[in-house]
Amino acid sequence: MNTLALGPQWLDPDFLIGTFGLIGVLVIVFAESGLLIGFFLPGDSLLFTTGLLVTTGKMDKPLWLVCALVVLAAVLGDQAGYLFGRKVGPSLFKRPDSKLFKQENVEKAHEFFEKYGPKSLVLARFVPIVRTFTPIIAGVSRMNYRSFLTFNVIGGSLWGAGVTLLGAALGNVEFVHKNIEAMLVLIVLISVVPIAIEYLRARGKAKKAEAAGAEQALAGGAPGDARRGRHAKR
Repeated sequence: MNTLALGPQWLDPDFLIGTFGLIGVLVIVFAESGLLIGFFLPGDSLLFTTGLLVTTGKMDKPLWLVCALVVLAAVLGDQAGYLFGRKVGPSLFKRPDSKLFKQENVEKAHEFFEKYGPKSLVLARFVPIVRTFTPIIAGVSRMNYRSFLTFNVIGGSLWGAGVTLLGAALGNVEFVHKNIEAMLVLIVLISVVPIAIEYLRARGKAKKAEAAGAEQALAGGAPGDARRGRHAKR
């Protein structure tokens, strides 16, 4: 099976799984979920390909076990990111850029977290790069740990098991085998749907709030305008 390598061969999901097996998948999921160096790893396509290989018999492991281990790796990865963020604190925002670290990525994740709050831990799972930095930002912000753990488990389960099961469900479909590159691109496009929905919803609320503010300003200015008009006549 040939998959789409969006970059060097060592980032090709098929190459990674063939070389490192399930252990490699778990390490990558853990790293991409909360380690600064993991933001460039191919999480979505890797999980999809893993599910596909399980259902076609090319990965000799039960699907339930693979999903459980992937979810565990994802949850532990976010946990590591959260603890790292709590330890490092605001100094993370002062760290200079390097080949593996860009301040821009931290700022984007921070804006994302500030905008969506705790549920960003779920939404960010489906957005490459952002999913790596969001748990770290949650730690920097000292988010309530119980709340963090709840959303971490929900997000890790929906993403880790969900994408893997999707690959397994489509593994026996001939069309998928013939168009695996297109399917992987589709996975990336689908991953941004929750964010698009939230963005449109937030934009709608902002417009309503702006309109309400304008109406209040007009209503508050009307009496004063009337008084100024009467003084002008005098």
